[in-house]
Formats: sequence, structure tokens, C-alpha cells
Amino acid sequence: MSEEETKSVEEEKVVVDAAVEAEAEAPVKKQETAEDLLKSDLDGVKIRRAKGSKNITVGIVNVLATFNNTKVTFSDPRGNVISWSSAGKCNFRGSRKSTAYAAQVVTQDAGRVAMSHGMKEVVVKLNGPGMGRDSAVRALQSLGMVVTEIIDVTPVPHNGCRAPKRRRV
Repeated sequence: MSEEETKSVEEEKVVVDAAVEAEAEAPVKKQETAEDLLKSDLDGVKIRRAKGSKNITVGIVNVLATFNNTKVTFSDPRGNVISWSSAGKCNFRGSRKSTAYAAQVVTQDAGRVAMSHGMKEVVVKLNGPGMGRDSAVRALQSLGMVVTEIIDVTPVPHNGCRAPKRRRV
């Protein structure tokens, strides 16, 4: 090889090295535009975070379904209440409070607040003989929460106290 050819090969190496350095520096200097940030944020957003968000992912849902009302309470595993709702709070009055639809609305109301605190997985504890038991669990699943356990904690007497006299209707 002649001197001119070796110089041109060396110059090419220098040019290639400079190009590689420029490529390595380019991603560092590039700033994300507002459009890029907005596109990345809008992918999986459904529910807004609560103002004083507690960031609790696992919790317990207590559903009290009586003959006259339905109450739903979301708490963390230690028992501290995160959100609650009842049929009366959701503007159901009288005999409408004990319906399955009321239980669904109540569960969705309390569930949205709990999800805004970050709750995703729940253990459901059902209490009482009311009509809202099944619809409350279905409402939780429709919200997108993962139901890991369903436990019936209705107290059952082992012939302890004498029952009140029969109702005459």
C-alpha cells in the first residue's frame, strides 16, 4: 500500500470514530417533547389517584348484606378503613336499599375510591343473609379488581341463645 492509501484509511477510521461518538452522545442530548410524554401517559390510565393516596395494593372487602341494607367497607390487611359506602349513602331509600342492584352500586362507589388509593387485589368477606352478597362480588370483578378469596363470615349460633318468637305476617 502506498502512503496516500494508508492516510485515507486512517482518515476513514477517524471519521467513523467521530460518527460513533456523535451517535453515542445524541440520545443523551435529545429531550422528550410534550407530545411524547402525553402519548406514554395515556396508555393505561383509567382511574385517577386520590389526593392523599395511601398506595395500598392488597386489601380486605367486608360486605354486610342484611335484609334492610347493604354496607361495603374496603380496608388494608391490618383493618384500617380506606373507603366505605352504604345503600343510604348512594341515595337508595326504603325497600330499595336491600336490592341486589343497590349492592352493586354501593360496591362500585366504594371500589372506585379504593382503586384510587392503589388497591388491586382483595379478599372478600361476606356477612349476612341479604340479596346483595353475589352482586357485590360481581361488581368487584367488573371494576377490574382481582378477587383472591371469598370467605363467608356470617355468625352462626350453635344453639346458644333462645331465638325470638316467630313473625306473623
